[in-house]
Amino acid sequence: MNTHPTELQTVQQAMKQTKDKRMYERYQAISLFLQGYKYEQISAIIGRNKKTVGTYVKAYREQGLEGLMRHASPGAPHKLTPEQEQELVDIIVHHLPVDVGFEARYNWTLALIVALVEQKWQKTYTLRGMSRLLGSLGLSYTKPTYTLAQADPEKQRVFREETFPAFKKN
Repeated sequence: MNTHPTELQTVQQAMKQTKDKRMYERYQAISLFLQGYKYEQISAIIGRNKKTVGTYVKAYREQGLEGLMRHASPGAPHKLTPEQEQELVDIIVHHLPVDVGFEARYNWTLALIVALVEQKWQKTYTLRGMSRLLGSLGLSYTKPTYTLAQADPEKQRVFREETFPAFKKN
């Protein structure tokens, strides 16, 4: 390819300034292309296939260095509507699992929330997917921690022998 020396210098300068490994790779591909390397040679050097190199070159030809910039991936569309997501938050915050038809459980777990969503809206989630959804909705998953090191032994005895048996009968 017949290029102007300042064009190659501009790409090489961008290569030197970036701290992003992927952007460095894209700049390197363009630098090699501007120096006359073939797609096969570039793909061998940067460890990408020929099609990827072609994509980089096309983006550079159409938009210059700006065309090489990485943009945020939009990701998959939401499975639940915003109204359903808000209803899910309301259920988790204001109700116990037993209140919405699950066996007598007092804590929401990811598995229970996945089951609720599947039962109520016929949408399936993995545990990890549900964890991400809850995070995006402002909820977080935490495991209970126990700190009994400073617990009063007398209060524990009263709970074990009187309070808990009475609670269990109800």
